[in-house]
Amino acid sequence: MPELKQLHISHASAVWDFELANRAYFAASITDRGDDFFDRFTERYHALPAEQEAGICAFHVLVAEDGSVLGRFNLVDIEDGTAQLGYRVAQHVAGRGVATATVRELCRLAPARHGLRTLRAATARENLASQKVLTKAGFVLVGPADPADLGGRPGAWYQRDVTLHR
Repeated sequence: MPELKQLHISHASAVWDFELANRAYFAASITDRGDDFFDRFTERYHALPAEQEAGICAFHVLVAEDGSVLGRFNLVDIEDGTAQLGYRVAQHVAGRGVATATVRELCRLAPARHGLRTLRAATARENLASQKVLTKAGFVLVGPADPADLGGRPGAWYQRDVTLHR
């Protein structure tokens, strides 16, 4: 059974494999991370624990029984009880409820583990799968997103009060 874990330095190789194997799949619906991300992966990855320690981000990976990464679920820009949620799941598990179940789990964990009350997530207009995940996980549409927030794509912001149990 897959397990949601706080990102650790030991996940680096599995995260690299996940990002590389799914790059083209992700680029079809969300902003591509770009060559610089892959060229500087090790340097950037090793900076993530400091961001977690500072309390400004909380990075999670969904790990399969074999140790491979099935998804990444990140809470970023944590401030005043609010964070932005970003997530991506591997192509081979997409459409199976993995993202929805994991977003729901993260919503349950967010208040106690990270002191959060509200989660926000932006999705591109054409990313219907992500919109479905968010609405199934209890998020509501709150308004348009600046295309600059979505790699130049038009989209919308969704929000959920995580202090309410759903």
